[in-house]
Amino acid sequence: MKYVVMIFRSVDRVWTADDDEALRRLLRLEQELAASGELVSSEGLRPPEDGRIVQIREGQQVVTDGPFGEAKEQLAGFFLIDAPDDKRAQEIAGRVSAAVGDRVELRGTLISAGMPDELR
Repeated sequence: MKYVVMIFRSVDRVWTADDDEALRRLLRLEQELAASGELVSSEGLRPPEDGRIVQIREGQQVVTDGPFGEAKEQLAGFFLIDAPDDKRAQEIAGRVSAAVGDRVELRGTLISAGMPDELR
């Protein structure tokens, strides 16, 4: 089953040498998961101010430049993994959390889990 491990970062946090080391740990983990076949994809994301909201309003595309909302934390990156079960997915998420030194969010994907009828 596929899972997304989402990494968040405070929007007002300044990049430090600790972040350089965290990035090195994440890259090592990425290589390990790729070698085991459990990594589908991973990426860091550009800052929220580089983002855009794209939506269709009254048949017209409307694009709004970021940043968006008042959230203290924004999605900074993700790992998309393919794990045999929830236990292994949680182990991997724990390793990502340890690498970044903060919490991460783990979610299974709908299609790989078999989308529940109530969400169709």
